[in-house]
Amino acid sequence: MTEGIITVAYIAASILFILALGGLSHPESSRRGNLYGMTGMTIAILATVLGAQVTGYATILVCMGLGGAIGMVLAKRVEMTQMPELVAILHSFVGLAAVLVGYASYLDPEAAFQGVERTIHEIEIFVGVLIGAVTFTGSVVAFGKLRGIVTSKPLLLPGRHWLNLGLLLLSVWLGVEFVGEVGEHGLGMMALVIMTILALAFGVHMVMAIGGADMPVVVSMLNSYSGWAAAATGFMLANDLLIVTGALVGSSGAILSYIMCRAMNRRFLAVIAGGFGTSGGQGAATGEEQGEVVATSPEETAELLKAAREVIIVPGYGMAVAQAQHIINEITRKLRQQGVNVRFGIHPVAGRMPGHMNVLLAEAKVPYDIVFEMDELNEDFPSTDVVLVIGANDIVNPAAQENPDSPIAGMPVLEVWKAKTVIVMKRSMATGYAGVENPLFFKENTRMLFGDAKKSAEAILASL
Repeated sequence: MTEGIITVAYIAASILFILALGGLSHPESSRRGNLYGMTGMTIAILATVLGAQVTGYATILVCMGLGGAIGMVLAKRVEMTQMPELVAILHSFVGLAAVLVGYASYLDPEAAFQGVERTIHEIEIFVGVLIGAVTFTGSVVAFGKLRGIVTSKPLLLPGRHWLNLGLLLLSVWLGVEFVGEVGEHGLGMMALVIMTILALAFGVHMVMAIGGADMPVVVSMLNSYSGWAAAATGFMLANDLLIVTGALVGSSGAILSYIMCRAMNRRFLAVIAGGFGTSGGQGAATGEEQGEVVATSPEETAELLKAAREVIIVPGYGMAVAQAQHIINEITRKLRQQGVNVRFGIHPVAGRMPGHMNVLLAEAKVPYDIVFEMDELNEDFPSTDVVLVIGANDIVNPAAQENPDSPIAGMPVLEVWKAKTVIVMKRSMATGYAGVENPLFFKENTRMLFGDAKKSAEAILASL
């Protein structure tokens, strides 16, 4: 394959990747966006493999076959509730690939750069390995937190900020030594290895210090890191498409992290500093009397829904765990047939990753035109007859507005308590992922429907 054809193929793939991002920005066009992305990646792989001076095609085909088979099995087996942890572990693969490519590029005997080109190449290697190592261990720890293997409570070491600063400054010094090394390949390798160890430790410490409530931000942040790691790999391999793709992923992940932080009234640096989601802060309940909890039944809930004119459903992670989205869609369809105006309210950080609830509802074939973002619905709650909260907690917590001492004070939330009646479907009175008590459960217009969300929803549907 000639160089001109490879360039054209790379341009076509880049355009398809940009179209994929545009398509994935809305549920209605997400399938088309996925198709654009898959087509672009196919073109990219074919152009790269066929265009390179490769002799071991059999090895490449075997590796691609194994990887494709593993990916297909995982895609079929992984539940939607496990998707955030799958995304996190896939980010770690990108980081590890950047580290391995960096070492291979440094040890390549044919890469005989001289002068300025050599300096630039070594900077590319050092930065690529640094970002890749942080991404690798950070993503592994994030996977452990999402999986429940590692505690979601932040690890707050004494002087952790100074420790992070020290690691950064030491890495910069090692980078200067690595690039300044002339003819001493062993010294350069030593600096690279020490930096890699420090970066791996930094990745672990950085994510361990982040509280469980910030995990949606962490997922998007690691997505950004993996993009920059891929871009650095592209520089090392002189692959223009990898640079473009990495930059797209890195920048979109950074923008998404900003959106997530804004949705939680958090600063990005505050997320990195950790501490949100501890159980040590004052919640809504600090020992004083909260009031009585009024329980309800599926039959009473069904009667309230049938008598309502305006209903808003607020899904949370509990709906994902119970896999109740299909039954909820059936309830929605029944109510709409009876003339009830049903809408869904989605908080930007509902679930464990950005867009988690949107994907669940799309999977259940909930019509896109009745799914709204938090900002679009908050003004409508006072005129809403019934709000059905399914497994959500922190995103409907009035303490964010009413208690200035709450750890989530100032966080934008869905103001469900302003509706005439609020029905909260939960297994128990346990706190949410942020570890903060929720005074919503004790309000006079709140009814608690305890039990598994799917079984409760099935009972509601039967009554309807």
